[in-house]
Formats: sequence, structure tokens, C-alpha cells
Amino acid sequence: MGGPGDSVRDVLAGNLRRARLELGLSLSELSRRSKIGKATLSQLEAGAGNPTIETVFSLSRALEVPISDLLDHQEPSGLTVVRGADVEVLRGEGVDLRPLRGIESGGAIFEVYDQQVRAGSRQDSLGHVGTEHTIVQAGRLGVRVDDRDVELGPGDYVSFDARLPHTYTALDGPVRSVLLLQYRSDQRLHAAPAESPHLVETP
Repeated sequence: MGGPGDSVRDVLAGNLRRARLELGLSLSELSRRSKIGKATLSQLEAGAGNPTIETVFSLSRALEVPISDLLDHQEPSGLTVVRGADVEVLRGEGVDLRPLRGIESGGAIFEVYDQQVRAGSRQDSLGHVGTEHTIVQAGRLGVRVDDRDVELGPGDYVSFDARLPHTYTALDGPVRSVLLLQYRSDQRLHAAPAESPHLVETP
């Protein structure tokens, strides 16, 4: 489990190894499934790598587990306040993601992210576990899912099966949005009964 002082890199290192061993996969097999080099995977498990959005989503897809199983922290209690400026950013080709919160309720898991698509950029994903929900707060966002294209403005919402290839494009300056990733509880790795991993703030 990642403690509150751990970085994304440290948390991913422990959880990646735990997930791989629990599923009985060798580094070579995980490399084949994720299309990530064996040396890179070894570095990530040692806490020496530099994980990107693309890397984490590829691992989620290959291991068939929620993102939060790879990036979880301790469960909060009582009032939870997450300051965006205090959360470590997970960077991708065109997107900055800040993991804010994980919520488990009624057999479903929701991960809440602050998502920013950089001006003039686009983010491609080959697909990953879960259902993706995006609510645009500012800017114009182009979304391509499989072979369908939609354009969203402030206040607009889109949802789709995240296993499908999808792309986010900033059409006119930067885009600020809320990203929700939804999973079934049975899609997560089996944690010990006393554990309930969630994404929370990193002090």
C-alpha cells in the first residue's frame, strides 16, 4: 500500500509488482501484453522509472485492473479536502491528470481526476478497463471513440466504454475537465479484507 508521503512512482512500483505476481505473470509476459519493454517494467517495479499516462493506462489494460489498483493511497476518513496544487501530476502526450479521489459504492468504483488537455495537443489511448466519463469545464474538447467524433464545450458531458480506442484533442486553447473512470468492484485486484485502497491527496 502507498502511504501518504509516497510519490506516484513509489506507489506504482509496489502495486505493479503486487498485481503482476497476483496474476502469476512474468515480466516477459507482462511486457508482451502491455507492449512496454521488459527493462522499463523492471525499472518501474524498482521505483526507478518515470511513469506517464500512456504507461499506466497500458498496464491497466494489460493487467485488466482499475487505474486505482496501480496508484492507490490510504483510505481517508471524515472530511476529505484535496488541493489540486498538492497532487502529483501524471503527464501524458497531451494531457495532465491529477488523481483526486477514489470512491467505492454499491459494487462500483469511481476514480475522480482533474484533467487538463494542453493547448494544441491530443491524447491517444488504445483503451483500458472501465467506463470513461468526461465533463468539460472550460475550452473546446474533441473526442474520438473508435470511429465516432464529437465536440464538447463547457458543461457538456460524454461517456463511453474505455476499452475502445479513444482520443482527446484540445480544439481551441487548453481544455479543463473532470474525468471519472468507473469500474465494477469485481474488476479490481483482491486486496486483504482490512484493506480498501483509494486515491486520495498527496500532502
